[in-house]
Amino acid sequence: MEREIVLNTSKIGKFFYDPIEFKALDDISFEAYKGEFLTLIGKSGSGKSTLLYILSTMDTEYEGELFIDGKKITGQKQDNLAKIRNENIGFVFQFHYLLPEFSCLKNIMIPALKLGKFSREEIEEQAYSRLKMLDMTDQALKPASKLSGGQQQRIAIARALINNPKIIMCDEPTGNLDTKNTQIVFDIFQQIAHELGQTIIAVTHDTDFAKASDRTIELADGKIISHGKK
Repeated sequence: MEREIVLNTSKIGKFFYDPIEFKALDDISFEAYKGEFLTLIGKSGSGKSTLLYILSTMDTEYEGELFIDGKKITGQKQDNLAKIRNENIGFVFQFHYLLPEFSCLKNIMIPALKLGKFSREEIEEQAYSRLKMLDMTDQALKPASKLSGGQQQRIAIARALINNPKIIMCDEPTGNLDTKNTQIVFDIFQQIAHELGQTIIAVTHDTDFAKASDRTIELADGKIISHGKK
């Protein structure tokens, strides 16, 4: 059975010009599939975070083409890109970026309230369903600042899921976590990909985390050097 491509790139290139001209990405072409847990690895300076920034539609200054769900993203206007991000992409970072004074529930609801597709009541119901999935329902009304680092990252994942995005993009999602919480986050990502059919694209330095994912793409000096397959 043919797998559904959710994101693909064609010959992506990226230059930086300060302090000197430098090609950070060179001829990056690959596909990411529906329900795939994909990791991007490589040493510092290999270009993986630069690539993630382009894939997330935040950086528009590049060569080549980016497609999400079969639609060409390259060349779209900023207001269209913001809409595409809100509807199709969830974000999980190394640091959770929760609003500390807000409850966990409200933090999760914010992207959906911004998107405005559902009523506040419906969004709250959806937020509780994400909390239940992540075994965090009992923390719903606590201020985010009162949670442990691992719990905060789980709330950040729930927030990333609230709009049912096709893709969750992650930049070092376990970078601040201990071994136990890293495993919890990994298990959540596997569940998101394999049970919910959402695609995970995660930049990581954690080799064990990467090896256990469905597929790993390795970058070096701005080029893909391995398209590891399982």
